[in-house]
Amino acid sequence: HGPYQPHEPGYGLDQPGYSPYEDEIPDAQARMLAIKNAKAYLLKTSTKSGLNLYDHFANILTKILDEQPTNTVDIIENISKDVKWAQFRKKMDTLRDEHLIPPTFEAAEKYKALFVKEGEEEEHEDLEDEMPSLPNVMETAFYFEQAGVGLNKDESYYIFLALKNLINVQPIQTCRFWGKILGLEMNYIIAEVQLQEGEEGEETGEEGEETIAEGEKEMSEAEEEDEQKEKEAEPPKSTYKPPPEIPKEANGTGTNKYVYFVCNEPGKPWVKLPPVTPAQIVCARKIKKFFTGRLDAPIVSFPPFPGNEANYLRAQIARISAGTHVSPTGFYQFANEDEEEEEADTYEENSEFEPPPVAEMVESLTTWAHHVKGILKQGRCVWINPSQKSEENEEEEDEEEEEEEGGEQQEERGLPLLTLISEDEGMKDIPAWTAQASTNLIPEYSVAILQSNRWPGAYAFASGRKFENIYFGWGHKYSPESHTPELPPPAQAEYPSGPEI
Repeated sequence: HGPYQPHEPGYGLDQPGYSPYEDEIPDAQARMLAIKNAKAYLLKTSTKSGLNLYDHFANILTKILDEQPTNTVDIIENISKDVKWAQFRKKMDTLRDEHLIPPTFEAAEKYKALFVKEGEEEEHEDLEDEMPSLPNVMETAFYFEQAGVGLNKDESYYIFLALKNLINVQPIQTCRFWGKILGLEMNYIIAEVQLQEGEEGEETGEEGEETIAEGEKEMSEAEEEDEQKEKEAEPPKSTYKPPPEIPKEANGTGTNKYVYFVCNEPGKPWVKLPPVTPAQIVCARKIKKFFTGRLDAPIVSFPPFPGNEANYLRAQIARISAGTHVSPTGFYQFANEDEEEEEADTYEENSEFEPPPVAEMVESLTTWAHHVKGILKQGRCVWINPSQKSEENEEEEDEEEEEEEGGEQQEERGLPLLTLISEDEGMKDIPAWTAQASTNLIPEYSVAILQSNRWPGAYAFASGRKFENIYFGWGHKYSPESHTPELPPPAQAEYPSGPEI
């Protein structure tokens, strides 16, 4: 029957809880001390198993309440054994697994290097005047964030520090964060820079020497081949003549006006992209490939692309810049007023520019203008006659020139600089541009946002005299219809078989 009462038999004086003086109140401090001593005793760790009674009882009760078995009192010993076996830990094996560093830790180590200052502060103060202006990436991110465009603040700040490191290493005159192109394996963070004048000249000189050396090798190899052919029987010569190669534009002009550095993540080394050639731009228009994030990856396509992923990336950057880099109308003006608009290639900032209100920039596209020259079908910004020969070969090839005069290409003329974006052609029923305000709730503090529909991911903002262009996307142009690869050329006619064969 229930617990014994003090007056009942079986409840001895040595039993806890018995007090001959029922009206006496026990000391609270003594009771708390007794409780602590009892708990400390239960928490004693066994020297054999490493367990203690307090945790063992708690685990047993937890297991019983979770499982709620029948006749618990009969199997309490088995439950106690199961709880002990569950906490059994085997000894360490002689062969241990290699410690793997999580990728987040590796990324944190790379980002940590961005925060390290090189040199003393005094040396940096002396070089502040000589260093080029660092773009305020955080300010640009703030404006684009109002339109729901951009990266998170942490990544923006990492890119900010990475651009600072790039300026400290490379001889850069101007620098700008161009954007981010997504890839299947890794992404590309792109910096648009202008090198100092001397550096551009040295690059062109080195390239010229290489081309001259390669040309001499090709000439010597061609002479050896001709001598061997003379000895052997001459096969029928092919009448096919490849089209003349269109030379690339010089550094600092046209599609090669800027130099681009890329990296996969902030903290990784910056890699300089090679100059783009017209052949690469023409071929890039005919194919559509996803980027992998590896610059040395081959481009498997038809027509075959002349280069690897680094060249394809550079061609897409040139195409996106030519079509999406815009500014408020009137912010730039031509440097030489006497120069014709079509031939003008340089512009400068207009100090007398008065920015229009945001409402006007959103309603009318005439308030925006292109400040990058468009690329012609030839793959250049400035057209060049491919059939034009050098003066040395004119006398030898007079007859050929007379035959080719009738088939000379007509000169291409693209839209001049600072052309209004309202003249851009749409894609079927889709306009080329969409303009909107960042907010309609507080229009006096809103920002004008311009979005390109031809190149999804290209955005521009304008707020007063401040504006910027940026790109976040896969590097593909929008096409209303699905992409259809170019068909191979038609098969050539078979050699005519006559009685003499």
